[in-house]
Amino acid sequence: MGILLTGEDAAAQAGGGAGSMLAMVVVYGLFFLAIWFFLFRPQKKEQKKVQAMLSALEIGDSVLTTAGFYGVVIDIADDTVIVEFGSNKNCRIPMEKSAISRVEKATE
Repeated sequence: MGILLTGEDAAAQAGGGAGSMLAMVVVYGLFFLAIWFFLFRPQKKEQKKVQAMLSALEIGDSVLTTAGFYGVVIDIADDTVIVEFGSNKNCRIPMEKSAISRVEKATE
């Protein structure tokens, strides 16, 4: 015994596949939106914060390098800085600005 579908029932059954496809696209869209919101957005905010810190860098500021060394900025060029390490004033090393991880402003 077969099931006989009328015209309206057949159209509703055929449209069910398109509805499930649309639901799947919406779920994937929400998934990628969540990934962007939780992964990429905070990373962009952190990059902007680091850029602002490095652009405000001045001579005399105390810095911490990515290698873990503390020093004082004595000269600034476009992408490089010269940092003086230690108390004997003989250790001056040029390095890229991107090697600075933290800046403490000089107190007057």
